[in-house]
Amino acid sequence: MANEAPERESMEIDIVIVGAGPAGLSAAIRLKQLSDEHGKDLQVVVVEKGSEVGAHILSGAVLDLAGLDRLLPDWRNMDAPINTPVTSESFKLLGPSGSLPLPVWAMPPTVKNHGCHIVSMGNVCRWLAEQAEGMGIEIYPGMAASQLLYHADGSVRGVVVGEVGIGKDGHHKDSYEPGMELIGKYVFIAEGVRGSLAKQLIEKFDLEANCDPQKFGIGLKELWEISPEKSRPGHVQHTFGWPLKNDTGGGSFCYHYNDNTIALGFVVHLNYKNPYLSPYEEFQKFKTHPEMSALLEGGKRIAYGARAITEGGYQSVPKLSFPGGALIGCSAGFVNVPRIKGNHNAMLTGIMAAEAAFDAMEEGRQGDELVAYQDAYDISEVKAELKKARNAKPLWTKFGTLLGGIALSGFDLWTNSIIPGFSLFGTLHHNKTDAASTGLAANYKPIDYARPDGILTFDRLTNVAFSATNHEEDQPAHLKLNDPSIPIEVNLPKYAEPAQRYCPAGVYEIVTEDGGADPRFQINAQNCVHCKTCDIKDPSQNIIWVTPEGGGGPNYPNM
Repeated sequence: MANEAPERESMEIDIVIVGAGPAGLSAAIRLKQLSDEHGKDLQVVVVEKGSEVGAHILSGAVLDLAGLDRLLPDWRNMDAPINTPVTSESFKLLGPSGSLPLPVWAMPPTVKNHGCHIVSMGNVCRWLAEQAEGMGIEIYPGMAASQLLYHADGSVRGVVVGEVGIGKDGHHKDSYEPGMELIGKYVFIAEGVRGSLAKQLIEKFDLEANCDPQKFGIGLKELWEISPEKSRPGHVQHTFGWPLKNDTGGGSFCYHYNDNTIALGFVVHLNYKNPYLSPYEEFQKFKTHPEMSALLEGGKRIAYGARAITEGGYQSVPKLSFPGGALIGCSAGFVNVPRIKGNHNAMLTGIMAAEAAFDAMEEGRQGDELVAYQDAYDISEVKAELKKARNAKPLWTKFGTLLGGIALSGFDLWTNSIIPGFSLFGTLHHNKTDAASTGLAANYKPIDYARPDGILTFDRLTNVAFSATNHEEDQPAHLKLNDPSIPIEVNLPKYAEPAQRYCPAGVYEIVTEDGGADPRFQINAQNCVHCKTCDIKDPSQNIIWVTPEGGGGPNYPNM
């Protein structure tokens, strides 16, 4: 017998924030600052699905300080984990056995990293959470927001958090807890890229009606401890080219911390066509380049993770407000692709939303659209920055990642820097989703990737262990199929079922028995690192990512 709808306790507060990343925490802190300045007693609650703040934060990261300077101007005297300024940088075009250095002086000023710091964004968020809690903000990690609540007029009323104890069969276990309804005057969605609630809100309120389709990349990252003599604290290196082919966008980053560790990462744009391509295997192959293998020789990998990245930029930012709340940070997508930066913009949009909501509550309003937030964004430095970079991604897509697309995008970034917002190309557009970009398997050949050596290169399951990923096993799979027949009947014959390859955690398998007969699609949800790539890249758009029980997923250290 099916479970009846549970009865839940509810708590009414001023602002509910879903997600304790840079956007959500910045919004919370700004709200409390305004509350204190005006002598108010504002109640702000932040819920976070990770086991702790920072557990699900994965970013490069070279941090532009604009957001932090705006939020906490005195942060330099507050023991922030931001102590590795960028001291040097390089850009390289890689070939199979060498590289071509590109002159830093010729790079557009918008892509240079002078004045930025190399950080662990996970640790920055942990520190921000300490500042927030010190101000009286309530933060609840391990608390997934699994359901939106609406008023009778359709406006967002709140969220359901903390529901646990549902078994794989969908029935309540003895440990079942119905969770709580958090009811807010406004609800901020700060889930990060392709959040499950943000996706529902975008569809319900048609927030993408007047923008291009959102575009994405997948970022894969390993932390390495390297030999001290190879460490270059403060050095930033970006590459493009090998091992990716010209029609596949992406590149690498290598950031040197001041403790003999490096953040080594690889980004693949998810509009790639070849369904046999594996972003994870391309990352492993990249590490075999002579320059990279020399850097890593004698070192050891200490952590691994993966995360989708919003790449649509200026053209793909949806409407930011909806009745009862707002999208902030990467829930809307404010990454500047050629800069490979978005954390500062996430923080700034959190601040803008907070200011709009506070003013609304001061006027006695609640549950309406925060039009002032959208208006603030429209005249903000965030939008101006994204506008300057708006053609980089479309040019790479149209002319290839190598010298054609890079040269044209570099030229366009220069013209946009000299005359802000001006481009000879006007505004180019993203014409289709990354899922729709996937080509038919019949038009491509399988890619033969080398077996991992366990020293420099690793298989996916071994690396997933270095993400400390874990989920309660007896719960419904958080990776849903709209139609269970599609993987075998459609995706396998048409696209060689690319879920086997685009997932960086080995979640999806085609299992065959009896000599290859009767293939079946297997979902190993326990492995999931919450990157959301499957929800984005599945060519049939048949996989739906929903949040599992709170506390599940990766537990990233220092990422």
